[in-house]
Formats: sequence, structure tokens, C-alpha cells
Amino acid sequence: MDNINPNFKKFKSAELPSADWLLGELSKGNRAALSRALTLVESKSQKHRKVAEELIHKALPLSGNSVRIGITGVPGVGKSTFIEAFGTYLTSIGKKVAVLAIDPSSTKNRGSILGDKTRMNELSQNEMAFIRPSPSAGSLGGVARKTRESILLCEAAGYDVIIVETVGVGQSETAVKSMVDFFMLLMLAGAGDELQGIKRGIMEMADLLIINKADGDNARNAKRASGEYKRALHLFPANDNEWIPRVSVASAIEKTGMSDAWEVITEFENQQKNKGYFKTTRQEQALKWFEESIGELLLEKFNRNPEAQENLQQLKEKVRSEKLEPFNAANQAVDFLFKTTS
Repeated sequence: MDNINPNFKKFKSAELPSADWLLGELSKGNRAALSRALTLVESKSQKHRKVAEELIHKALPLSGNSVRIGITGVPGVGKSTFIEAFGTYLTSIGKKVAVLAIDPSSTKNRGSILGDKTRMNELSQNEMAFIRPSPSAGSLGGVARKTRESILLCEAAGYDVIIVETVGVGQSETAVKSMVDFFMLLMLAGAGDELQGIKRGIMEMADLLIINKADGDNARNAKRASGEYKRALHLFPANDNEWIPRVSVASAIEKTGMSDAWEVITEFENQQKNKGYFKTTRQEQALKWFEESIGELLLEKFNRNPEAQENLQQLKEKVRSEKLEPFNAANQAVDFLFKTTS
């Protein structure tokens, strides 16, 4: 799925590479090794997870040197086309770009579309870029953890800019906001209140709003919308980090507005680092990751413990039949888990 060198044959697909070997290849910028490492991160196999966790721990000193950008947008705004144009621009000025595209997965059959790779054909063939579609598998928490780990590994592989594209359905934006430095929201001019309404809450999270598809007959509408959004942003409360969100226009098809977007991101990064917010925000994000991981590990322990699973089902029946309140049941479930694992 990723842009992999076909001549890379240092290990067979069935073999499990060591964390040390993978780290050495990542430090050389080997995209095939990065692809393999991300596969281990996404795997549910305990053997694979063990290697992935060791690799992430060892890669930590090599990470943190990128700017992390979250990008979302209303349906039909052209996120993939924009990201391809933006990523291509960044590589043209010497930046190595990694795109982590979180694809929507069916909650019924766990299937995944994974179409972003094919929609970014030009960027996927760029030697300075790496694209990784990741199925969400209906688990927002799982996506958050895997995406955070993927970001660290991409940074260890020498990527200067990490772009995380969200599925654009609401909660995922909040999760992505908690793992990136800069959050970009793509909007459409004249899309109607019913379409833009789903993004009103997300607008408050955005550091930059871009009116996309500002081309042809729509160029004038885009400029008008830009003015309207600038006025609307003044109604929002000031950000804690003192950054004033910006609004700009762009055309992914005509590849205009890309340098303007990067200029805003660079200004944001410089301001946040000078004021000390950049490091503080990342530290707070790491703590949030730690806290979320505790809950995820508890669930994993439940899933791997047959006795705890049986007790959990019994408690669920009591809750369903209103014989036990949920908090009390949860408390009993955790106590039982600790007893069976101590």
C-alpha cells in the first residue's frame, strides 16, 4: 500500500524483524522498513505488539523534530486533492512529508475503504513523501494510539512534516487535535448552513480555515466566504496559546494557496516556540496519551482473561435488567479483574 522500493528484500514478509534492525533502517530513511514498522503497530498480534512497543521506546529520542498537522473538512471539500497539492508543494521546497490518512471503517463488517492512496497518485510516487492509509476499525481510541505511535516512527524516519487526515465525522477531529501541533479546517464557499453546521464546533479548534476550490466561477464566492469566516472567528473566545486563527483561500486543482498555508503554519510554529507553548502542548498531549492508554490496557486485560470476561457478562446482564447500577458494576468488574491477575 505504501511507496515501497521493490528491490527491498532484506526480510521475507513472514519473518519478524527485530526492533533494533527496524530502528537502524528507519534512521536511514528506509520507507519499506517504515511500512513494516507501521504494520506491526497496527497488528493485534501480541508478538507483533511486543516488537512495536520496543521499537517505539527506542525510537523516542529520534522523534519530535517535525511539525504535526491535522487536516479535516466538510464532505466534498476535496481533502485528498488538497493534501496531494499541499504535500507536493512541501516536497518542492525540500520537506519530507508523511501522510497518515485515517479511513472510515464499517462498524458492521470492519471493512475499510483505504482509498486515499489511489486518490493521491502523484504524491504517492514522490520519493520525498510517504502515504499510509489506516483503517479506523470502528475504534476511535485504537486509532488515536496507533496514529500517535505512527507519528513517532515517521519522525524517527526523518519526515519533517506529518499530516494526519481525519475521517471528518465529528469525534475523530477531537482525537486528532490532541495529537497534532496545528489544526487545519477545509471549508467550501456557499455550501449552505446545513452542510457547514456540522463543523461549527470544530471551527473553534482550527488554527487555519481554508476556503478550498477557489477557482473558476467559485473564486469570487471563496473570497466572499473568507471575509465572512474572518468576521465569525472574532466571535469565538481567545485561544489559550494566544494564536489568532487565520482564514485563507486555495485551489487544490490549480495548486494555489499552498505557499500561503505553509507560511501561516511556519508563523504559528515560530510564535508557539518563542512563547513556550509548543513544548508545553506536546507535553500535555503525551500525558493525555498516557491516561488514555491506561483505559485501553484495562480493556485488553479483560479481553485476554476468560474468567474476567465471564464475570463481565454476568454484570452486564444485571445492569441490563436494572438489578445493578453501571458504576457499581464497573467497580466490581475491575476488582474481579485485579483478583484474577494478582
